[in-house]
Amino acid sequence: MKMLLKLRTLKSLWTLKSPYRIFHEHPRLLASDICSQYESVRRGEQEMPKYFNFASDVLDKWSEIEKAGKRSSNPAFWWINGKGEEVKWSFEELGFLSRKVANVLTKVCGLQKGDRIIVILPRVPEWWLVNVACMRAGIVFIPGISQLTAKDILYRLQASKAACIITNDTLAPAVDSVASECQFLKNRLIVSKVSREGWLNFTELYKSQSADHSCVKTRIEDPVCIFFTSGTTGSPKMAEHSQGSLGFRPLLSERYWLDLTSSDIIWNTSDTGWIVTSLASLFDPWVFGSCVFIHLLPQIESATILNTLSRHPVGALVGAPTLFRMLVQNDLSSYKFMNLKYCVSGGEPVNPEVMEQWKSKTGLDIHEIYGQTETGIICSVFKGMKIKPGSMGKAAPFYDVQIIDKDANILPPGQEGEIAIRSKPIRPLGFFSKYVDNPKKTAATERGDFFVTGDRGTMDEDGYFWFIGRQDDIIISSGYRIGPFEVESALLEHPAVAETAVVSSPDPLRGEVVKAFVVLSSTFSCGDLDSLAHELQEHVKKTTAPYKYPRKMEFVQQLPKTVTGKIKRSELRNKEWGRM
Repeated sequence: MKMLLKLRTLKSLWTLKSPYRIFHEHPRLLASDICSQYESVRRGEQEMPKYFNFASDVLDKWSEIEKAGKRSSNPAFWWINGKGEEVKWSFEELGFLSRKVANVLTKVCGLQKGDRIIVILPRVPEWWLVNVACMRAGIVFIPGISQLTAKDILYRLQASKAACIITNDTLAPAVDSVASECQFLKNRLIVSKVSREGWLNFTELYKSQSADHSCVKTRIEDPVCIFFTSGTTGSPKMAEHSQGSLGFRPLLSERYWLDLTSSDIIWNTSDTGWIVTSLASLFDPWVFGSCVFIHLLPQIESATILNTLSRHPVGALVGAPTLFRMLVQNDLSSYKFMNLKYCVSGGEPVNPEVMEQWKSKTGLDIHEIYGQTETGIICSVFKGMKIKPGSMGKAAPFYDVQIIDKDANILPPGQEGEIAIRSKPIRPLGFFSKYVDNPKKTAATERGDFFVTGDRGTMDEDGYFWFIGRQDDIIISSGYRIGPFEVESALLEHPAVAETAVVSSPDPLRGEVVKAFVVLSSTFSCGDLDSLAHELQEHVKKTTAPYKYPRKMEFVQQLPKTVTGKIKRSELRNKEWGRM
């Protein structure tokens, strides 16, 4: 799929009805020496480059700027493990070490441009080294979450035809148990202080390698990453992203969701297996020459997060709504976040009640983002934009986002429909290239001239988008369509509720009804749960439309969640409907 956009194409992209056109005249845009090189491309006065490689065209350029003394003294990468260990790299050191790793992959493992490698590591420095090394060698990087089972790993190795896998002591036994069934797997690298039979020791190898490595020449449409993404049915799909969609896009769109400089330090708490880590902890901040801060975070605990924010000069925090819901349950008066200025959340909507509590306790707003693995960031609330609690902001640059019906007709403001991005006649910069080896699924993402997200929402008169729910999360009770988010937000306004998830539950009369799973606040004690359930039902009736109140309620100790903190409503829904 060609990504070379002609002059008229980029001009047409920027004539879309979007608030970001003001970026052309924004003086801070030219502050970045890297981004300013592509100002003419951004303005539509020059074609996009035919060749691009994020390692050589961005990271190595920052290394040169660093050597010339034109960048702040911030490290490019800063890692801690909470037990006293710390790693700091400048862009020059990142380049030096990643070239050594590139030699491990090419000279020791024999990998070539276009080969695929699966990397399943927690938040450790090696993840970033391998990522950059793969860019240098033209190898396609496939991240995986640390909670994968042997069955998951087998599926990913077979589906991707990966020639190499890198993991740690924890998952090495799982890999060994399925390796014989993976005909394309040639090398296994382990990040460990000890050796393991059948594995090459990554740490020992890269330290002994030469740092003399020439970055391969890659086209802007060449693949750089593949992300396994789950849908509502079937096995996970392989969404392929290119040098252009991940690496070149932030050079043009710049500060639409991260407003950073080379003096800033950003901390994203997401798992390394998801695209948000590639965006928020690699491509987007490093375009600005910012410092990527990482905590190992074996477990996401309030005390660890709050102490880290108090003791380290983190200026921007990116986390799932669950993170902020967890943090506001604490007494924050004893913590001082001297440097924290910018908070971003995505993955699912942030309840207005949580936003209000965070604002009252810290003085900081939470800026929402909305996106998908296939598209990156679709909407965002950027700095300076009026915040409408519950809204996920306006469309990102290059994206003409609309609300459409089942026939791909654009719906007027205020009317509910499916959130979609115009993909024809111009496929926007930032889109995934395809689902690997699955043209049918790739084609199924489009309806008419639009890429359909599978999410339902509305757009108001000001161009703000409002999330209602996944297509399969919508509850239809007695003919009424009910989105879970509004019910959950109403429940969270009650002091007894710490967390909640709303799903459909079968009902002989209404077909299905609203059921709420509720986690009580640790500060709330109640001996009569039946009375509390009634009180919460009445509260929802008064807070939102009465027909939306949860006719069923269940009090639980915790909610099932993904590793990124998203509530697994599908699991709760399947349980209700007897599908588990």
